[in-house]
Amino acid sequence: MAQGNNSIKKILIVAFALCIVCSVIVSTAAVALRPLQQINQELDRKSNILNVAQLYEPGMDVEETFQDEITARVVDMRTGEYTDEFDPDTFNHFEAARDPATGRTLSGDRDIAGLSRVENYATVYLVGNPDDPDQIVLPIRGQGLWGLMRGFLSVEGDGNTLISITYYEHSETPGLGAEVNNPRWQAQWEGKKIYDQEGDLTPEIHLTKGGADSEHEVDALSGATLTSNGVTNMLQFWLSPEGFGEYLAKFRSGTSQEEAQEADVELESEGA
Repeated sequence: MAQGNNSIKKILIVAFALCIVCSVIVSTAAVALRPLQQINQELDRKSNILNVAQLYEPGMDVEETFQDEITARVVDMRTGEYTDEFDPDTFNHFEAARDPATGRTLSGDRDIAGLSRVENYATVYLVGNPDDPDQIVLPIRGQGLWGLMRGFLSVEGDGNTLISITYYEHSETPGLGAEVNNPRWQAQWEGKKIYDQEGDLTPEIHLTKGGADSEHEVDALSGATLTSNGVTNMLQFWLSPEGFGEYLAKFRSGTSQEEAQEADVELESEGA
């Protein structure tokens, strides 16, 4: 049997002690770096919002530009009205979707984006004057080929004309579905229309193979049919009354959110 410093017992003790020390170091580093990671995640979110609004420039002060150009508001998607119930700077719509008090379950034809559950409230980002915004940036998500795709969609202040789309998280195939973040493909979205008629809440925008021939069509991703279908499905969902349809309708009618809410208050007062 091995003796002295080479005994199996001593080797196991040293190995165990080394594992404990390494675990403590890793855990301490993770806790210490968590605030920095959260700051970087927040900076990345703001960079993506500025990017989809075509305001991002390399080297810019993201925090300062975001503060100057963007106003965040929380919307009740069921009514299309703003709500002061939540702080837009801290509201987490992913957590809201899981909470029975702030989210709902989807099934069948209602769940075309493959989400299972969705929030009733969401944060939107208004570019320029929040009372009459130049752009409205909407968070979107849905299933692609390999998993959930998360991104932002920018719409002009008319509530119907698209500006850009971007995805900050996806697991699509490089060179195929991952082309959702190719600037050349993203450039096709500018000027496309979501809806056909003013009062229509059914989105017409979709991806199509063989070339886009109308103002409601964008070229599908080559060799990525399922990813393209996923993009279409998530837009059809988030731009419908299940998502931001009621909210965008306020802008399409030419009535600002503030005017619409004041009118609702007046009607309620008259009814009382």
